[in-house]
Amino acid sequence: MTQAAMPPFHLAFPVHSLEAAREFYGELLGCPEGRSSDQWVDFNFYGHQIVAHLAPDEVGHHTTSSVDDHAVPVRHFGAVLSIPQWEELAEKLKAAGTKFVIEPYVRFKGEVGEQATMFFLDPSGNAVEIKAFADMSSLFAK
Repeated sequence: MTQAAMPPFHLAFPVHSLEAAREFYGELLGCPEGRSSDQWVDFNFYGHQIVAHLAPDEVGHHTTSSVDDHAVPVRHFGAVLSIPQWEELAEKLKAAGTKFVIEPYVRFKGEVGEQATMFFLDPSGNAVEIKAFADMSSLFAK
């Protein structure tokens, strides 16, 4: 399936505050807001639909897994951007004082699947990974 023909995914996740989610996803990450209610809000997350649901008892991440000598949050979601988009977002997040779980860096350097990656938490403790590949054909390479 080509990237242009790829259907958007849908992901629902818990937040402790819809206002904090709007500030983080809408203002900081620049994701346009879609439909909403007093219990949830849709965002256009790089062409995909994510829905922040008000569920304070379910927020956060608790477990990590070792990947390239880093403790990666097991429960996370994110997007794969172009290298220029990734670099621009990394600079924007740094300028905003974002505390990274894993600072922006290039993982698997010189290997199949080399990628730029960064992990950070939203205000509800949900882990977000943004990555980029210089060669998008290596996204699923073994």
